[in-house]
Amino acid sequence: MIVGFDVGGTNARALLIDPSTGDVLDSALASSAGDGPHLVATLAGLVDEMRTGSGHPVDAAGVGVAGLAHRSGVVRYSPNLPNLVEFPIGPELERALGVPVNVGNDATAGTWAEARLGAGRGSDNFAFVALGTGIGTGFVLDGRLVQGASGFAGESGHMVVDAHGPEHITGQRGPWEYFASGTALGRMGREAADAGRFDRGRVLAGSAEAITGHHVAGAAADGDPGAILVLDGFCREVARGVANLVLVLDLERIVLGGGLADIGEPLRSGVGTWLGELLVGADHRPTVEVVLAELGPDASALGAGLMAADLL
Repeated sequence: MIVGFDVGGTNARALLIDPSTGDVLDSALASSAGDGPHLVATLAGLVDEMRTGSGHPVDAAGVGVAGLAHRSGVVRYSPNLPNLVEFPIGPELERALGVPVNVGNDATAGTWAEARLGAGRGSDNFAFVALGTGIGTGFVLDGRLVQGASGFAGESGHMVVDAHGPEHITGQRGPWEYFASGTALGRMGREAADAGRFDRGRVLAGSAEAITGHHVAGAAADGDPGAILVLDGFCREVARGVANLVLVLDLERIVLGGGLADIGEPLRSGVGTWLGELLVGADHRPTVEVVLAELGPDASALGAGLMAADLL
């Protein structure tokens, strides 16, 4: 059996996976707080619990991390996990478990899970776009998972779409993530409320300053006209970045995942409509399919485990 981990800024999610079927046999959750050695001990403890509880041996483990996870198993950069920066979590966890360990980016791992078990099946050329606090992406091209020279492929949220745009927390001006993440949806809702175009958001949140993307999504689901306009503008910004990916990679499918995929059909259809408007030469290309991810919060841990299975 294989264990897959999704290590976020707050929690580490672990899944015990049958690599032959992708079935999840057990799951566990623990805090990801603490330094690198503490996290290694936490993850090793989760593996021991699942080994004991299931009676299955563990042959390999995979770790998905939000950030630049080098092929060597060292986390080079992670804004959500500053205590892991330059820490060799892969080699240290391998030493603790006594089995091979693969470390990769969480969105890349999620991409492979969707390719094998979810919404990417049947497509040899697609992008997985994880919309959450930020934006993570991953790519399957000609049937192969793209990882890049160092394993860093897929940091598309930081590609600049407006060189004169506002400054992002990274110091960049106008990256895609600034305009099209969950953080951006909340900001767009607050701006609309301040301008008198989203009064429902002010009511739901108690004040314009407290509006988040959840308030926009909820109000749009209830049919509020102001929220629907905000969401449409957000879909346009998502599609703007997606169009760039299609132009570079000639993709046939876009899989929308991450927390914002819970918005569902309004997000999918909105991004699809705007992609048709923004993609250069769209009338002369095959239609790029836009679909929702199928694996939800399990995607990264599942994909990390499946990538680790390839080590065996």
